[in-house]
Amino acid sequence: MFQVKKEIDFANEHESLVIGIFDKPTIFDGRLADLDKIFEGQLIGLVKSGDISAKKKVISVIHTFGKSGAKRLIFVGLGNEMKFSFEFLKEALGRTFKKIKEAKLCETAIFLDSFTAGSVDVQDAAHAVSESFALATYQFKGYKQKSNEPAIKLETINVYAGGAVENEIRASLTVGFAYGRGTNSARTLVNMPGNKLTATEMANYAKELAEKYDFKVEILEKEDMIKLGMGALLAVNQGSAEPPKMIVLKYQGKDEWKDVIGLVGKGITFDTGGYSLKPKDGIVGMKTDMGGAAAVLGAMEIIGELKPEQNVVAVIPSTDNMISGSAFKPDDVITSMSGKTIEVLNTDAEGRLALADAVTYAKHQGADYLVDVATLTGGVIIALGTETTGALTNNEAFFEQVLEASHEAGEPIWRLPLFERDKERVRSSKIADLNNSPGREGHAIMGGAFVGEFAEDTPWVHLDIAGTATTNKEHDLGPSGATGVMTRTLALLVERFETL
Repeated sequence: MFQVKKEIDFANEHESLVIGIFDKPTIFDGRLADLDKIFEGQLIGLVKSGDISAKKKVISVIHTFGKSGAKRLIFVGLGNEMKFSFEFLKEALGRTFKKIKEAKLCETAIFLDSFTAGSVDVQDAAHAVSESFALATYQFKGYKQKSNEPAIKLETINVYAGGAVENEIRASLTVGFAYGRGTNSARTLVNMPGNKLTATEMANYAKELAEKYDFKVEILEKEDMIKLGMGALLAVNQGSAEPPKMIVLKYQGKDEWKDVIGLVGKGITFDTGGYSLKPKDGIVGMKTDMGGAAAVLGAMEIIGELKPEQNVVAVIPSTDNMISGSAFKPDDVITSMSGKTIEVLNTDAEGRLALADAVTYAKHQGADYLVDVATLTGGVIIALGTETTGALTNNEAFFEQVLEASHEAGEPIWRLPLFERDKERVRSSKIADLNNSPGREGHAIMGGAFVGEFAEDTPWVHLDIAGTATTNKEHDLGPSGATGVMTRTLALLVERFETL
């Protein structure tokens, strides 16, 4: 896929050559000046006339008519150098790769040095190339009958790295591609319908990951959950014909099983709301209610590829939430694995019930730090919209590491408050230790606060991705549908984690 080459030779044959261009230059310098000489100064003339634009994310395609080895030059507008960033570069390259895909080109070359400025060095640019390529060209295959038309796709990307060390560029390309591909795996899981991705199928997928990357794997069956007293997850599963699964993957990157990061992902494969039934417009799309589980599995794929020196346990409680004569009901009281009793006031607040037992089990597996990821509440969409993930925490230092990872991943999060009075609201049941739905006010906070009751004193961050797990519009780094959000944040957290 990626071929690393040293100094660029404009005589080399390519279907296209991709070049970054910052704010309107009056002259080209360096290697671009050499390229302009081949065109007898016409390229800078096209810049001055506006036919080649340096405006942000504007793509200008120039056919060379045999004057250079590349059949076409693709100039990518990068705007002001002072405002240039790694995240912007990924978006600009993503738009470029979409353009190349539309043109049905099988090969391209990248003049990597032209995409560096400020804090973005040549290795960052290489990472951005491979990650944005993977993300931007992703497409969910779906279930339509296959077309007889042969598929044409970009298969080779030649990367001209100038004076950079080739091995370092290859390493950056490998890392970036792993992040992109792991995110795409999460996207595919979320895009799958509930009849194709049951809890059993999700468990099978986890087993395949374990076999590929030598993870330890444990799948708890319903009988195991009964023995362990996982009454919260079992209650959610009561109305289903599909058996529940508690999926556990362990990656050991240190000699001793200590300082373990627990990644907990909500794996509700379809959510009807149970007897607190969702309306007909709200129930469509509930196949995506396992977005947290997908993010965790995508992150584990990245971890398996890159093998960081950290210990990780991934725990995914998986079931669907259905209605039947045996389904759990409002006013039921259930007992979680932790021993805490819960009054069920809303069967559509099922995700936090599943997470309760998963968080407890992650702690039993040695998790010293916890991050739970869940499409948990509609309230977070009201609060933060569809492009920002909501967060809660009980530990400032741990949250800062998660926040830093989210910034680097380009997956913004915003912390919501969690006060003692919020905790008291989820403890307000008159007949049980907790209630699962204290009311609409501060809904996103209440959902997270409930999960926090099971994290207890373990450093914990809650990420509510109900608004960010999917998008209804195409964007520079992918199509509409599942986003795979938080996959890269979790992987970066693990890769960069510093023990508190």
